[in-house]
Amino acid sequence: MLNIQGDVPLSQFSTMRLGGTAAFAVEIRTRAELKEAIQWAQEKSLSIIMIGGGSNIVWQDAGFHGLLMINRILGYEDYAETEESHFITVGAGEIWDSVVMRATASGLTGIEALSLIPGTAGATPIQNVGAYGQDISQTLTSVEVFDTQTMQLTNIPREACGFGYRKSLFQTDYRGRFYITAVTLHLIRANPYPPYYSAVEKYFADNPLEGPATPHDVRSAVTAIRQAKLPDPATVANCGSFFGNPIIESGKVIELQAQYPMMPVWPSEDGGSKIPAAWLLENAGYKNVHDPATGMGTWPAQPLVLVNEHAKSTADLLAFRDTILAAVQDTFGITLHQEPELLP
Repeated sequence: MLNIQGDVPLSQFSTMRLGGTAAFAVEIRTRAELKEAIQWAQEKSLSIIMIGGGSNIVWQDAGFHGLLMINRILGYEDYAETEESHFITVGAGEIWDSVVMRATASGLTGIEALSLIPGTAGATPIQNVGAYGQDISQTLTSVEVFDTQTMQLTNIPREACGFGYRKSLFQTDYRGRFYITAVTLHLIRANPYPPYYSAVEKYFADNPLEGPATPHDVRSAVTAIRQAKLPDPATVANCGSFFGNPIIESGKVIELQAQYPMMPVWPSEDGGSKIPAAWLLENAGYKNVHDPATGMGTWPAQPLVLVNEHAKSTADLLAFRDTILAAVQDTFGITLHQEPELLP
């Protein structure tokens, strides 16, 4: 039996802790409950949004006049094709970091660099979550979804997900039709191959290992690195990195490097160049900023993280965001793009 609640504060369903009210909200624990909830909303001509942990979304002050579904579908199945080759199927409502912890504890490699990323497993394909040289598209083989056109479960293979840098078709073409119920990953029982991401290499240089790095060793390194520079959303209201690293064409990069020779640049898969958004914010004057007018600030150790210190509304957050966007645009001629999704 569904327990649908009315007039639910949306601030409790975003780690930024801002937003209006949802007309209706329900926790979904099984695939059968998902189908029932969708049918209930369709009968009442209500819009539907399904979320996981709320760590990459911001709710508008106007609220949501539909049905909010909170995905709590659990499950962790390990199918060993061989001693080395494992297919892991995970319920979309599983806490992602718990999945990484369980996999690395079994000696499986492929997702260890994605440690301590907040949110649920079902959210990882939507933005093609990535960090420290890994992203979910490298190991994901399929996504189990509920199709609202057929009202049946189906599987979408990796090749049909449209993965790119921090994007997938779940943000566009699949939005509103498919609701993710599980993901299947292909992981290998082996030690990860060096070289590692530069920050991880530095961590191992400062904290030498006695032998080859195991998946657990990389997880421990990434966890320590993230804890040193990022606030825990359970205690500090934030949505992680608020802006993605911009990809710039070569001509613009040459122009910027002539003016800022110390500007770091990484090659991008599409032939362009990626500039760290954190460097842009810091050099536009937004390192460790605390804005009394909006109640927002930037985290001292990582300016990409916008922190709700005492903001009263999402409008405050957006006003602070806009000042940052304008400063980076004015200083570097670069337009940053917001990573957390503004809903609805």
